[in-house]
Amino acid sequence: MRLYRGLLVLMLLLLAGCGREAEAPVSGSGPSVYGIQAVNAKGKQMDLAQYKGKVMLVVNVASECGYTPQYEGLQQLYGTYKEKGLEILAFPSNDFAQEKGSIEEIKQFCTLNYGVTFDLFDKIHVKGEGVHPLYRLLTENASPAGEVEWNFEKFLLDREGKVVARYKSSVEPAELKADIEKLLK
Repeated sequence: MRLYRGLLVLMLLLLAGCGREAEAPVSGSGPSVYGIQAVNAKGKQMDLAQYKGKVMLVVNVASECGYTPQYEGLQQLYGTYKEKGLEILAFPSNDFAQEKGSIEEIKQFCTLNYGVTFDLFDKIHVKGEGVHPLYRLLTENASPAGEVEWNFEKFLLDREGKVVARYKSSVEPAELKADIEKLLK
């Protein structure tokens, strides 16, 4: 009877975890993004090493996507956690034919519609032959590995610039709070 009860409890515990996403580890693995260059929305070439010691959320964004309203949630995360060390890096991409505007138009759209104050970068390729080195590193070292499937995929990086977690487009920014808070401690 005791064995039966123990097995029942074990099965219930296992079932309770089914369908839930795995929690993000507290630290990443693989190479750091430090040393990778990217052009910001002002046209300035930058080394991502400038974010050393910060927790980063890297997102490929687009203005004409069904997930575009996530800009609002991203801005809320930034407003909540910026002072604790969170940086959000948004990389517009037209790889899915949903970001046709110039960087000036994109900046204006983000500011007027969502009050975006986090760092916006120039348009890049996030998949395919011309993939930007940042996205090559992210997609090769995230779990699961593989090309970006759509706009608003999110990559969470620890304070050493290493990939900790990857989130599908459908994951709302607010759902990342617990994972971000673990890394900010």
